Amino acid sequence: MLLRYWPESTKIKFMSLRMGGALLSLLMITASIYFLAMRGLNLGVDFAGGTVMEIQQTETVTVETVRAAMPFTAEVNSAVGTDARAIIVVKFGAADPSKLGDEFTTLKPEAQAERAQQVTNDIVKETLMEKLGLTDEDFLRDDSVGPKVSGELFRSGILALVVALALMLAYIWFRFEWQFSVGAVAALAHDVIITLGVFSLLQLEFNLTTIAALLTIIGYSMNDTVVVFDRVREERRKYKKMPDRQVIDQSLNMTLSRTLLTSGTTLLALFAIFFLGGPVLRGMSFALIWGIFIGTYSSIFIASSIVLSLGMDLNKKPAEDVTGFQGVR
Repeated sequence: MLLRYWPESTKIKFMSLRMGGALLSLLMITASIYFLAMRGLNLGVDFAGGTVMEIQQTETVTVETVRAAMPFTAEVNSAVGTDARAIIVVKFGAADPSKLGDEFTTLKPEAQAERAQQVTNDIVKETLMEKLGLTDEDFLRDDSVGPKVSGELFRSGILALVVALALMLAYIWFRFEWQFSVGAVAALAHDVIITLGVFSLLQLEFNLTTIAALLTIIGYSMNDTVVVFDRVREERRKYKKMPDRQVIDQSLNMTLSRTLLTSGTTLLALFAIFFLGGPVLRGMSFALIWGIFIGTYSSIFIASSIVLSLGMDLNKKPAEDVTGFQGVR
């Protein structure tokens, strides 16, 4: 096995590379903020509102025929379903009220906003059934989300990320020291921002499954960071006179094989989902794959570097005078 060739102990001086790691992280964060500001996120139906239809592809029902039959502007693409069948994915938002009939235009603006998406969805479905001879069984998926619900989902998703970071901050502060808490949360924020930047750069669909992936990344990265911090604390208490830089380097090297084995086995499963799971799971699996790489990187070069910069107060309690037996002088 290849694992036999992995050295039993490594002596990599990670903290000597921390300035290079900090510069790389600064560049990635700056690029992520730029892409988020200029291109934004490709919000899915969950957050942007709209409808997603999946239609069984046949010899007569193709991307070209569906696109020609659409009564409104829509995004029409071919894809492979979870059961390996060829499908056509149609995405569209609410049409202009003037195109939804005279009866619809007489409604109040609030009622129009609430019903526009559903009315648009009904018109599209009826048109496709009439022009292409489709039946209800040919529509494999028909999901609609209104603007009000999509806005609530987006706010709830962002709130979930913020609450997760806050709870992680409190846990690490309670479990270790405040320096460790700052390092851990900075690493988590680093991972989330860069992951969002990658989604903006590649214009991958950002939906509820992506939020679930981000929360999983936070948990995975925190787990890796806690393992490193726990080893740092043990080594600090064992070697009280050893410099902090050497303690952290030694701890990182001691946990390196565990980190690589855990990440490697997890990546095997995620790559299988990414290539074989179909388009529905591709965005989530990509986020998890990227999150493992960036989470492992941040545990070493962000969290540990910040702890080194802030210093460790473990076992640095002031001496106290104790009355009673003083021992032999």
